[in-house]
Amino acid sequence: MTDSPLRLLLGFDAQAQRDKSQPLAFLHRRDRKFALICEEQGVDPNVALWLAHLNRLSGPDATPSAADQTLGFWRRVHGGFAAVGLVTGMLTMAGLLFYDGGQRINITVMLGFVLLQLVLALFTSLQSLAGWQPWRWLLRRFRTGPANVVTGRLHPLLMARAAHIGGLCFAVSGLATLLVLVVVQDLAFGWSTTLETAATNYHRLVQIIAVPWTWLWPAAVPDLALVEATRFFRAGTDNASPDPGLWGQWWPFVTMLWTTWVLLPRLLMWLVTSVLIRNRARRLLASHPAMHALLYRMETPALDTGNEHNDADDLPDTRTRDNLLPLPESDILLCWAGAGEPELPEALRSGKHLILRGGGRASLADDEQTLKQVAEHCLKARGNAVILLTRCWEPPTGELQDFLESARRLWPGGTRVALVPLAADINREPDSHQIQPWLRFAERVGHEFVRVSLPPLQWQDPYRARGESS
Repeated sequence: MTDSPLRLLLGFDAQAQRDKSQPLAFLHRRDRKFALICEEQGVDPNVALWLAHLNRLSGPDATPSAADQTLGFWRRVHGGFAAVGLVTGMLTMAGLLFYDGGQRINITVMLGFVLLQLVLALFTSLQSLAGWQPWRWLLRRFRTGPANVVTGRLHPLLMARAAHIGGLCFAVSGLATLLVLVVVQDLAFGWSTTLETAATNYHRLVQIIAVPWTWLWPAAVPDLALVEATRFFRAGTDNASPDPGLWGQWWPFVTMLWTTWVLLPRLLMWLVTSVLIRNRARRLLASHPAMHALLYRMETPALDTGNEHNDADDLPDTRTRDNLLPLPESDILLCWAGAGEPELPEALRSGKHLILRGGGRASLADDEQTLKQVAEHCLKARGNAVILLTRCWEPPTGELQDFLESARRLWPGGTRVALVPLAADINREPDSHQIQPWLRFAERVGHEFVRVSLPPLQWQDPYRARGESS
């Protein structure tokens, strides 16, 4: 699935969900800076550039994004429908053309089956336009991620396209089976019906059906003589055609009938549904609630907090904190919002019985499960210290403060948290200006529960360290 508007919608919605946990001031500075960069480069800021800018800032990520997970799910759905369509198309055509030499392949049955396929294709398109989801039970059964309100509006169209892909594969495999059987077998076609129908009336019906390809392949339009000569009666034996070769002259008509009224409608409706998905994705992206907030942040040079207090004379807190504590002994390690990726330092990983991750792309349910695991481990091991790794270059967030407040309520009394900011280079300590925000954050949360510690630096090769000391 290579729909650029759909991928942009999924990526933007996923980023908007992550931004809900960030302070408004941080979001404003980030997006305003992006708009200024675009202005310097002479390009118009758009969603694609914005998402690419955020991906560069966040760095490489080994886990697939929410957009890739959703698109991968729909690729599997389309692949399943296509596989079922290929198999059923081959088996259905083999059943329709079954011929044992003692009976005719009834053209009337072929016409009825083609009409059924056309009705199913039209019904699939109409139900998607009406927003009805007859495949909702299938999505609930195989969907692994949580439901999304924004992308849920595209589910009827996405399922309709999956059904059209299955129908298109059904038509292609059926046509291929028809051509193969025409070549390898001597098929005998004819027409029969219980109704009182004259050959002239049946010929007129066949001509109306063959109007789309009359100019392209005149031989695929049966004439009146062929219609009169190939009528058969199931209980009769004296009405066989004097020329057995006439029974095989129906195959061009059957081929064009299947191609024109089964294959081409599915192909056309698949293309129309794909266009509708792209247009609907564009409209949903333009009307997304977070889009208006993003445009406002990029266009507004200052953030209006709604506070009437003029803080122009208020000096910022520039005091330097130096109340760092040594790293305590603990067998619990929490990695917050991607800290320690792609690999944890050995000095921090060794001796840890419980290594968990939280924040960032983790859901609220995942964070609650992490808190419960730590609480259970502290009760069993009777430990009173938890090491929490963060990225020193990222500012403390309200999401982390909420996490720690929940931990204060759930964890046993006397438990302490050692907040360890990691530098981009794990062999170096964070700079002083990067540690100060975390010290102020620890003061706000409370020193009786959270204290800041520096990571250990003994990460070099012990043999090399011994050689240097000697």
